Parts: sequence; structure tokens; C-alpha cells
Amino acid sequence: MIKTIALDDEPPALRVITHFCGQVDFVDLQKTFSRTDEALNYLAGHSVDLLFLDINMPSMSGIEFYKVIPQEAMVIFTTAYAEYAVEGFNLSAIDYLLKPFTFERFLQAVNKAKEYQQFLQKSETPEPPQYLFIKADYSVYKIAFTAILFIEGLDDYLKIHIEGSKPVVARMTMKGIMEKLPSQDFIRVHRSFIVPFRRIENVRNKFITLAGEEIPIGNSYEKDFFRLFKD
Repeated sequence: MIKTIALDDEPPALRVITHFCGQVDFVDLQKTFSRTDEALNYLAGHSVDLLFLDINMPSMSGIEFYKVIPQEAMVIFTTAYAEYAVEGFNLSAIDYLLKPFTFERFLQAVNKAKEYQQFLQKSETPEPPQYLFIKADYSVYKIAFTAILFIEGLDDYLKIHIEGSKPVVARMTMKGIMEKLPSQDFIRVHRSFIVPFRRIENVRNKFITLAGEEIPIGNSYEKDFFRLFKD
């Protein structure tokens, strides 16, 4: 849902916006205002995604209002004066509705807002990490998850076997490295072994074959492994 408010000093214009918003299932018109001070007070305590702002108002123009609001929000300017369009778009407005506008034109504008909101949400989603950073031999190694063949536990050390490179030996616990690995890609199969699912070639008699090695499946890890491997 796109949370929105509308500000216009003409009540008939607010009624049109209210009516149009009621016909769009992804727009939630929370409140309408005819005075800029009341709208500013509302925005000081409530977050919104989109503003419908009339540009030509007596005390403060919609453009001036948008410049002083206490939060970031999308804006669709509404006005009967086409000469304001350029300045409105200079403020990165989503759209500009010239009164009187039809429902079809209104729907086009709010669809732009919906698409932009989806773009922002997608952009803000962080990319999952692709590398493991390990301290060893007074250096920091950057190891791609996809390059890991398997990880072997050696008392207080780990031996990370890497495709096309010599193993990296680091002072670290199995529990500690499991917290750094993507859980959907790696599984601990033995008190001394962690393997990547994608590397498993076959499983037979409680042994995993991968990268030319046979890795045992420990009794306490067997149930979880076969449940996940089957899935």
C-alpha cells in the first residue's frame, strides 16, 4: 500500500482526489488538508509515501511546502496552471496533474508512484555476501563461497579446501565459520567437516563424495543431512 495525504485549498479538488483514491486498491489516502500548517503538523508525527500537492495556494505554494516537509516522500503536484510544471519536475516529482484531470490520468500518475516505490524497495534490499573473509598467516583471505570444496576441522584450526588453490588454514572454530557461511548453501555433516551442497556428487553408505574425496557423515548429523539433502 502507498500511504498518502492530499493538500489543496479547494475542497472540490480534495473530494475528487478522495474519490479517485477510493477506486485504487494500492493507494491508502490517510488524510486531506486545506491548510499547509495542519499538513505540516501531521507530517511531523506520521510517515507517508506520497503527497498530492496543489501548487497554487495562498499562504505557501505546494512547491515551497514540499521543500520544507520533515521527511522524504514522493510527490504528485496538482494545479490548474501549466506554467508550474517545469519547476515541479525539477523537484523530481513523480507526476504533474493539470486540473481538471480524469481518473485515467490520475491512475497513470499513481501507477508511476507504485513502480517507483517498488524500484526503491528493490534497490534497498542488500545483496547477500558472495565471499568469506578469513584471517590466516597474518593476512586476510577473500574466498568466494562458490570456490570452497569443503572445510575440515583440525582441533583449534580449520582447513578450508579451495578449488584451484592451496588450502587456507585458520585458527577458528567450526561453529564460528558456520555463522559466516550462507546456511542454504553449506551444511555440517560431521564434527570435523562442512560441505557445500552444490559440490556433492553422490552419497553412499554414509559417505559423501565430492572433489575426489570421501567425507564421512557423523551419526549426530545424519538425520539433518538426509532431511535437507532429500529436500
